[in-house]
Order: sequence, then structure tokens, then C-alpha cells
Amino acid sequence: MDKILVTGGSGFIGSNFILKQIEETDNHILNLDKLTYAGNPDNLVAINNSSNYEFVKGDIADKKLVNSLFQKFKPDAIVHFAAESHVDRSIDSPMDFIHTNIVGTSVLLDGATDYYLNINKNMDKNFRFLHVSTDEVFGSLNKDGFFVETTPYDPSSPYSASKASSDHLARAWNRTYGLPILITNCSNNYGPYQFPEKLIPLMIANCVDENPLPVYGEGLNIRDWLYVEDHCDAVYTVLQHGVIGETYNIGGNNEIRNVDIVKTICTILDEFSPMPNDKHHKDLISYVKDRPGHDFRYAIDASKINTELGWMPKETFESPIRKTIQWYLDNEDWWRKIQNKTYKQERLGL
Repeated sequence: MDKILVTGGSGFIGSNFILKQIEETDNHILNLDKLTYAGNPDNLVAINNSSNYEFVKGDIADKKLVNSLFQKFKPDAIVHFAAESHVDRSIDSPMDFIHTNIVGTSVLLDGATDYYLNINKNMDKNFRFLHVSTDEVFGSLNKDGFFVETTPYDPSSPYSASKASSDHLARAWNRTYGLPILITNCSNNYGPYQFPEKLIPLMIANCVDENPLPVYGEGLNIRDWLYVEDHCDAVYTVLQHGVIGETYNIGGNNEIRNVDIVKTICTILDEFSPMPNDKHHKDLISYVKDRPGHDFRYAIDASKINTELGWMPKETFESPIRKTIQWYLDNEDWWRKIQNKTYKQERLGL
């Protein structure tokens, strides 16, 4: 059994990771989460009574708290998901992203280094710090080419710039202090428990309510879509078998235009939950002014993790998008509660 400190474990990807860990391993998980707007304790209510799960509410930028957790919990590994992660919000409030993604990451790295070098000397060969990042740090692609691990960084938004900064900090702590760092850069995730301002859950919720489906520009921007369970499997594969100091791209091999994502959701919902009077959900699509600095295309080359670590996505897009839509239909109370408390659908979904 390993003891894993997971930051941001009440968010979308973090909660899916923890649920899989508790279900599929005997690892002991400590979840450190500030519970800002996207952190939702309801995501993990099913494991609240698990003897292998602990929760601490707190800020990764709180140095005193972080250091105390290292001393008390004595983790074998850290999986660092905690981040402000919505591009539109970063345009509105960039300083929040700098605080969490840059300052918070540096505090966590510093605490981990002190723990690794001075507190836990007998575990040097096993301790690992996995920093989870995004393909948005690479900027935008044209119609051709793919992001590889050595693609130069060219972030376009305050969000991607803050994540690029945190990636550089993680590498610097590895090279300067010898902290055993691993980095992953993933493509767009989707699946259960995603905060309903993101594209897929937002479109599902708006379809249910028969509200307009806002699509930026002409909807031609392309993303590579990765089912969250596949991403969680990849993260754990890197944690177990990745080479210290290396970076691994994680992608789903599903490049799809934004407008086609929305149309797919509409078609499936016409099947699952038909509108009255022979109406169709696609009639709700509304094209709106594009956002500033909107990257045209992201595409991941995941051949390194495929060939070196043996990870491949289990899912294509067709099956898990249907499962995802059904999950939001079956768990309407979950996202209604969020809408009523913290999110009034004032932002678009990208």
C-alpha cells in the first residue's frame, strides 16, 4: 500500500482519480482541496467512510499547512491536480490563477523538497511528485502537426501561461534540488463530475432546459478529447512506471471540432430525451462572438507514453460520450445544486 497526497482531489479529474484509487487499489489517499467554486465534496460522498480516504480543506499556497501535512501523513507520492483551470475565468480574474497555479505550486514543491531531503531520507528511491498539466501550454496548432513533449511553450491565455509557469517550476525543482518530478500534459477531458461551465456538461444542461447552446465563432476550433477515466489510468501509470524528470503527453486520439461536439450531444439527446413537437436540440445552437486569444487546434502525440509505458486509451469517443450524457441525465440533482449555488451559466463552455 502507498500513501498518496492528492491536491485538488475534489475537482473533476482529481475526484475521478481518487474514486478509481479507492475502488481499484489499497492505496491510502489524503485529499487536500481548498473547495473553491469547482471543488465539490459531493463528488466523493461515496467514499467518505472509507478507511483509506482522508480529506483536509486547505490552500496549497498555505506553507504552514502544507508542511504539517507532509510531516503527519508522510506520503510516498504526490499527485498535483490542484489548479484554477477555466480559460474564460482566467481572462476575468488572472490573479487567482497566478496565486494557485504558480504560487501554490511553488509552495507545494518547496514543502515536498524539504520533506524529501530532510524528513523522509529512507524513502528516497520511491518518493515521486507527479505534476498534472495541460496541452494548452503549447499554444495553438494549424491544421497539421501534433504537440510532442519537446514542443516549445507558447501559451495564449492567463490560464495556460500560469500552467506553463508551474511546469517550468516543477522542472527547475527537479534539476536544482533533485526532487523526483514527473510531468503529464493532457488534452481536453470529459466525463462525470465535470463542473457545468465546461463545454460538454454545459451543453447537456442547456439542452435539458431548452436554453441556447452558445458556440464561439463558427465552432471550428478543434480539440483532442480524452475520457477522464482513461486520463486517470494514464496518470497512475506514469506515477508507477514513469522515468524521473520526464514528461508524458496524454491524449485520446479524438480530434473533433467544437460545433461537432455540440451537434453530437444534440443528436444523442434527441434519442435519450426527445423534445416535444418534433423539435430538435440542434435548433438551440447559437453562434456567439469568439473569445480573445482562442487557440484554433490542440492535438496530442501520445506515442511516448504508448511505447515506453504501455498505456493506451481504452475508449474512443462514441461510447463514453453516450455514457457521459446519460450520467448527467441521471445525476441532474448534482449539477442543479451547483447551478443554484455557485454557477449561474454566465460563462461559455470552453
